[in-house]
Amino acid sequence: QVQLVESGGGLVQPGGSLRLSCAASGSIGSISFMGWYRQTPGKERESVATIASGGTTNYANSVKGRFTISRDNAKNTGYLQMNSLKPEDTAVYYCKAVGRDRSFRYLELWGQGTLVTVSS
Repeated sequence: QVQLVESGGGLVQPGGSLRLSCAASGSIGSISFMGWYRQTPGKERESVATIASGGTTNYANSVKGRFTISRDNAKNTGYLQMNSLKPEDTAVYYCKAVGRDRSFRYLELWGQGTLVTVSS
């Protein structure tokens, strides 16, 4: 069974930092795309940052210069380093991975979500 497990959320004060991790496990062949998304109650899920297999990254305007997405292909793991956090960054953060399993079947995986709360 393939799955995506997130970790690293929690409570942090404004201006603080957190690092989220997202690990794919199971019969993973390759991961071509990883992304982080967030959602608050009553709002649609929005893209925060994405990274392609070649390393090309994209960021939402609201997090540019503060968040950094990265990945370790050998470990099938993605990261989101979040600095200078603001109260408006409070949300449930979800990781997404797209790729293929060892039988070359298409995979689109979502993590379970991890809550990030920015508050004093």
